[in-house]
Amino acid sequence: MRIGMIGAGFVSQKVAKLAVAKGHEVMISNSRDPRTLFSVGAILGVKTGTAEEAAAFGDLVLVAVPLTAFDALPAQVLAGRIVMDANNYYPQRDGAIAELDAHEETTSERLARHLPGARIVKAFNAIRAVELTTDAKPAGEAGRRALPVAGDDAEAKRVVMELTDELGYEPVDTGSLADSWRFERAKPAYCAPLDREGLAAALAAAERDVEVPDGSWRG
Repeated sequence: MRIGMIGAGFVSQKVAKLAVAKGHEVMISNSRDPRTLFSVGAILGVKTGTAEEAAAFGDLVLVAVPLTAFDALPAQVLAGRIVMDANNYYPQRDGAIAELDAHEETTSERLARHLPGARIVKAFNAIRAVELTTDAKPAGEAGRRALPVAGDDAEAKRVVMELTDELGYEPVDTGSLADSWRFERAKPAYCAPLDREGLAAALAAAERDVEVPDGSWRG
């Protein structure tokens, strides 16, 4: 499978490392000149390109950028493609966003508004980047960590869940993009190292207007 990545931060690099180890082709991009990714590309064994090139390259495309960068995403190229949304809302970084603060939409619904026609699936946002490679385990191994996945397109969600499983995590279908608030920042399931049963309990315990203590997910 070919996986494009828009955003070259720690999440993208860790997912890229896992994907390459499983034989997938990866192209990573950032908002600057692709030449700035020369070392990253060489270390990870991936191609580098512009955001448009990464979007066109991927059968799947991972988007991991600040929410303030949504306007710069190549919407036309991403139309019809499966887009994995690994973004999170951090007011300290992104500034206050009224619709998110008022719980009128989820971060993935916001991304979907910027990418009409893209098949958005929320994935890989509820785990710390440093743990993506250290916590991965083969299917069937005891204590395997579960990761939540949400989306409105059943087939797109199935593809992303299969990739999640292949990369070392137990995928848990949490419902639609509107339901994905249950594993956004400051909810009990956010970045918590849980198995399938534990994740289900954490998702059920989430309250839309209640946040866990800031930073508690950092361990």
